[in-house]
Amino acid sequence: QLQLVESGGGLVQPGGSLRLSCTASGFTLDYYTLGWFRQAPGKEREGVSCIGSNGGPTKYADSVKGRFTISRGNAKTTVYLQMNSLKPEDTAIYYCAAVPTTVRLCVLRRGLYDYWGRGTPVTVSS
Repeated sequence: QLQLVESGGGLVQPGGSLRLSCTASGFTLDYYTLGWFRQAPGKEREGVSCIGSNGGPTKYADSVKGRFTISRGNAKTTVYLQMNSLKPEDTAIYYCAAVPTTVRLCVLRRGLYDYWGRGTPVTVSS
């Protein structure tokens, strides 16, 4: 059974950077669509970025486009979210998610993802 564990969150000043990691156990992730979502206090969980199955393209929310980068690790068990130029509004718990599929295009819709990590908190504050 696939399990996902996020790491790399923490406290960072505005303009700073963090790299989040999500590591899978049980399966490799090359034929999974992978996504990063976040949830701020009092708000719904929203899609941040996703990367398609089997070399599929990436997608980013408008709010993070140009600042965040999603990528797969060489070991096929990890997905990363590089976050640069962080803003206070990026403060949230960040979750990774995965779903097995042969469809290469990814969609930032919570209901499409079968597996979820427990989240890692990110706080952007001076």
